[in-house]
Amino acid sequence: MAISLPAIIANIAEPLLGLLDTGIAGHLGAPQFIGAVAVGAMMMNMLYWNFGFLRMGTSGLTAQAYGSGSVQAQVDTLQRSSAIALIAGIAMVILQVPLRWLLLWIMGPSPEVSALASTYFSIVVWGAPAVLVTMSIKGWLLGMQDSRSPMLISIGVNVLNVIVSLVAVYVLDMGFKGIAVGTLTSVWVGVIYACWRVRNRFASIVRELHFKRAFNFNGSGRFFKVSSDIFVRCIFMLAVNLFFIRAGAVSGDIVLAVNTLMQQLFHLFSFFMDGIAFAGEAVVGKYYGAKDYRQMHRCVRWLFVWSTMLTMVFVLAYSIFPHSIFSLFTSESEVVSTAMYYHWWCSVVPLVSMAAFVWDGVFIGVTATRGMLTAVATACGLFFLLYFTLPTSLGNHTLWISFVAFLTTRSAVQTIWWACIWLNRQR
Repeated sequence: MAISLPAIIANIAEPLLGLLDTGIAGHLGAPQFIGAVAVGAMMMNMLYWNFGFLRMGTSGLTAQAYGSGSVQAQVDTLQRSSAIALIAGIAMVILQVPLRWLLLWIMGPSPEVSALASTYFSIVVWGAPAVLVTMSIKGWLLGMQDSRSPMLISIGVNVLNVIVSLVAVYVLDMGFKGIAVGTLTSVWVGVIYACWRVRNRFASIVRELHFKRAFNFNGSGRFFKVSSDIFVRCIFMLAVNLFFIRAGAVSGDIVLAVNTLMQQLFHLFSFFMDGIAFAGEAVVGKYYGAKDYRQMHRCVRWLFVWSTMLTMVFVLAYSIFPHSIFSLFTSESEVVSTAMYYHWWCSVVPLVSMAAFVWDGVFIGVTATRGMLTAVATACGLFFLLYFTLPTSLGNHTLWISFVAFLTTRSAVQTIWWACIWLNRQR
């Protein structure tokens, strides 16, 4: 819980503070500014999503190195991950023009929003090296059993983003560009702060770092194997998420609004579950690295106990108070009334997805990333198969049936993988 709680706080604080960017844009005099911030931020998130391995892969390998007591392995993991993050970030900056065109083509905003989002992207993309290196450092800190530092980094970056954006927009009179300048400034200050946290908390390890050795990837086979599995998994996840949004948009503005509202409830649940999963990455990885399998399995059991209790809280809340919860998110009566027609999906989703969150944390801790990839690839195939074969008369229920099947399959495949494959390897 000492690891979970800071992670949960960071997960909740980040989107809440990020809403203030939208609030600033909403007071600039035109609705296109709000859409431009949303589209521009989504463009960057689509790029960063594919580099999730910089956090997940790093945390699992670092936790194992921490458990085994190998300082050299801890140093090597930090160096390699940060070097890859820096190279990838610089590549994004160099390739920003074709990337901007491709992302705008995928998202297809109106010409007015497209022009503003392009401006936002052209400024914020210069922070890509800082964002990716920070992701790497956060993963490493988590693997070192420190989730408080990533929490402070996340909150600090977002608070600074809001302050600088307000100053740039209203004091320096930079208008819409000031929001992007605030984001760019905060991520670079954030990576400097992250480096300082590492130096302050792990001085003995920092003394072992060597710049030249960071870019020597000899002996990095395991790191690249783990990273490649997570990278491909992220592509499958991105495909499902993008299609979910697009399918909702095709069904009309009301259905799109309802789906977005219900997805926000799922995301709220995921903020808490990710905190428990992060604890799984750190603690399970530590015991696995120490070859203490009895404690590792005990940890897995307790992860499921905590997750089950937390899940039931959300299921009961979503089942008993759906109208009140929907009304907190929107005052549009038509959206709320339509959402009530689908509200029971909000209770089903936590039930079928809980195990997937827990297993993700466990699998990252033991670096069983091929199992994660297998689960998501199988679930992705079933998602699209169901969506395109179910009767069209089901309407929006088709999308939610497919999504629930996607989450259920992830949970089931990872459970089978752990029971039939991973445990047999340890015997």
